Amino acid sequence: QVQLVESGGGLVQPGGSLRLSCAASGMNFRIAVMGWYRQAPGKQRELVATITTVGITNYAESVKGRFTISRDNAKNTVYLQMNNAKPEDSAVYYCNGRYGSATFWGQGTQVTVSS
Repeated sequence: QVQLVESGGGLVQPGGSLRLSCAASGMNFRIAVMGWYRQAPGKQRELVATITTVGITNYAESVKGRFTISRDNAKNTVYLQMNNAKPEDSAVYYCNGRYGSATFWGQGTQVTVSS
């Protein structure tokens, strides 16, 4: 019943910008910690950014100053604004939500940074 649906992925040039969205349904979004993770071919899935129920954010060191996570509780949506994209940002980006002992994942959206 719980669904996290990512959108906004695609091809972007190095130095360009992209905004990912994750729409949640079937879950209590307002009490969930939300996050973005990514996985590149041959690499482990890594945390990109998280945002708590009260809007406190944390970022991977590699994206600090370039990416911004935000949430709109009225729309049950979490965003990832990606600025100054780099080729090493290329990966499948996954939306994550957790509350209590439950963790939920979206199916992912591909981001490719290339000229």
